[in-house]
Amino acid sequence: MVDIASLSQGASGSQAAWQAVEPCAFVLFGATGDLTRRKIIPALFSLKVQNLLPEPFAVVAFARKDKNDESFRAELREAVKEFAPHLPSEGSLWDDFAQHIYYLRATLDESEGYERLGDQLRSLDKHYGIPGNRVYYLATPPDNFSSIIQHLGEAGLNQPEQEGRWVRLVIEKPFGYDIDSARALNAELQAYFNEEQIYRIDHYLGKETVQNILVLRFANQIFEPLWNGRYIDNVQITVAETLGMEGRGNYFEKSGITRDMVQNHALQVLTLIAMEPPVDLKADAIRDEKVKVLKSIRPFTPEDVARWTVRGQYGAGKMDVHGKQEQVSGYRAEAGVDPRSETETFAAFRFEIENWRWAGVPFYVQAGKRMPRRVTEVQIQFKAIPEVLFARQNMAPIEANRLIIRIQPDEGASLEITCKAPGPRLDVLPVRMDFRYGSSFDTPLRDAYERLILDTVRGDASLFARNDEVEAAWKLITPVLEAWRDLSCPLFPNYAAGTWGPDAANSLLAGKCAWHFPQ
Repeated sequence: MVDIASLSQGASGSQAAWQAVEPCAFVLFGATGDLTRRKIIPALFSLKVQNLLPEPFAVVAFARKDKNDESFRAELREAVKEFAPHLPSEGSLWDDFAQHIYYLRATLDESEGYERLGDQLRSLDKHYGIPGNRVYYLATPPDNFSSIIQHLGEAGLNQPEQEGRWVRLVIEKPFGYDIDSARALNAELQAYFNEEQIYRIDHYLGKETVQNILVLRFANQIFEPLWNGRYIDNVQITVAETLGMEGRGNYFEKSGITRDMVQNHALQVLTLIAMEPPVDLKADAIRDEKVKVLKSIRPFTPEDVARWTVRGQYGAGKMDVHGKQEQVSGYRAEAGVDPRSETETFAAFRFEIENWRWAGVPFYVQAGKRMPRRVTEVQIQFKAIPEVLFARQNMAPIEANRLIIRIQPDEGASLEITCKAPGPRLDVLPVRMDFRYGSSFDTPLRDAYERLILDTVRGDASLFARNDEVEAAWKLITPVLEAWRDLSCPLFPNYAAGTWGPDAANSLLAGKCAWHFPQ
């Protein structure tokens, strides 16, 4: 896997890295949506600024709103100013980039639009010298996936027109809503596309610190001998957001935090922490090991769901907003939400991985909305030392060592060890050895979408989910969702906005440890 930071060390290095990458056309479905404005276009333009886009390169925006090339380009300029102010939206770099963006007004469910798309792509191939390579990016609601996939196939746009060229399809999550819908979506995809063409995107996998988990584990000899149930007591993964619905109430009512964050983001991180060393760093070798982890997790019975899962929903409370404590409403008062909603905005799980390395080590996962901090962290808590050596001393108990991997924000890692405090007494305290990306490297961290779009064009699927990986995750989570429908719902709301979730989450830890709440 190639790091964006290493590719952006000057134009000559970038050009050398791109020698094997061919020009292509990038077709964007859902081009007038929020994801395009906030993430995709800023990511593409940033890659252009870094000389990382292949030349030539063209973008075709496929959407139904009444726009033309010039009006759409002007809107995208304003989006870059708003969401990527560090990029030069004025001047020759933007002007050159914008001239390669085209707007095709068409509806997603009519064949005529796809015929015109094919004509325009062939015209752009001739105009720019693009050899027929395509990236189709589905930045649309999931309800539109089937129609787009089918129409691309029926229009003959799903396969390259010439031998030696390529067509790739990028599809945003969610990949289904349960195991049955995930299998149905995979069947629809595979009716028109080969698995090698399909790039299921989860932006968490594009984050530098998620990628660094593999390097931290397998490039440092000090960790691998300890990375097992003999030395590790438990693993905790926290995915917390301060935001409420922000206009997404209608979507979230159908999703809940488990579908929105646990089934994908949290389980992706868990598999990277728990996987065995792959035979190499190619896409399928990495994904093979991740699938093995998912298949090794003990399935949930209805009794397990009642015992080892906790769900919550936030009520009104006070949140820190720009340094001030402000009152915010509860979930049921959000726009688009049923006033009697039983949708969970918090979920906590205890997972058991039943293999040789991890037998007996609980993996705790918690994810929630309206938490005190926006943070994603992994805590590896090592087992405590035997008490025989220090037990006779009049001193506080020695805390177990911890390795904390910070995925966002303040990306980095910390290792907590025990040291003697200065003075005549034998007093020991935990101290932290800290690594931060922001201060350790001169190159700034890039947005996850830059890396994932870059890898799509390069044809590197290492950071994308494979069909069996998606289905294995849903096979694990679907019984939980079904059991929750049959179990009596907790009395919602059961935690206040601005707190770390319901008190019942502590029951998962059975008094053996405590939740790690990021400081």
